[in-house]
Amino acid sequence: MEVKIATFEDLDIHILYQILQLRSEVFVVEQNCAYQDIDGKDQKALHVLGFDGNVLVAYTRLFAPGIYFEEAAIGRVLVKETHRGKNFAHQILEASIKAIEERYSTRKIKLSAQTYLTKFYENHGFQQIGEGYLEDGIPHIGMLKN
Repeated sequence: MEVKIATFEDLDIHILYQILQLRSEVFVVEQNCAYQDIDGKDQKALHVLGFDGNVLVAYTRLFAPGIYFEEAAIGRVLVKETHRGKNFAHQILEASIKAIEERYSTRKIKLSAQTYLTKFYENHGFQQIGEGYLEDGIPHIGMLKN
């Protein structure tokens, strides 16, 4: 998988379309969750794109400290269903952590994890914080990497 990192301004319309299409495919259709994906935060985010050839197969968006949480943040973590089981999730998360460390000069990262993925994030140094909660009808837990 080839990883590219881009600001919102760096995204051309074709890549932006692929991002929105993949996020809708995973979060809205696959997870049957009607929510406001286009939330006005993409313009403030750093976008981490994982490509298999010309196909966008993995994605996250990153925020500097103070924009989404007090800490730097990772959100919209996903891998295209047809490309799971190929280590792409680990690769995109590792690239995201590295990008935050390099671009925002911090190792303190917060995310809101779907509860069933806590072990995945713990394998990358995140720890559960607080109580679980529902976000858009899906069980989540706050997680922090320090």
